[in-house]
Amino acid sequence: MPKPHLIRLHLRGELSFGPGKAELMEKIRDLGSLQEAAGAMEMSYSKAWKLVKSLNEGFRDPIVILHRGGQHKGGAELTAEGAKLLALYQKAVAAAEKAALPSLEKMRAMLATD
Repeated sequence: MPKPHLIRLHLRGELSFGPGKAELMEKIRDLGSLQEAAGAMEMSYSKAWKLVKSLNEGFRDPIVILHRGGQHKGGAELTAEGAKLLALYQKAVAAAEKAALPSLEKMRAMLATD
């Protein structure tokens, strides 16, 4: 059975959090680099940087810390607040998917056969 689509949460004004930002944060967490995270998602570094900047500006505490390059290569990491945000989003998605499953199954039963 295909996985239901992930949800986008509109937090306030233009600030939202959805599958793209969540995946970027997961890649940053796993790869330790904004550039590598962007590359793994086939996203430009500029776009990834703008997403991180919007997250850091939109929340009270920083979500991602960027370390400048140079001799020590730099990197990126989620803060404790960033890890908490990602976990809360994943919990919300799981709850939404569970709640939607009965309706989704009924809709799939209505589909034309192949």
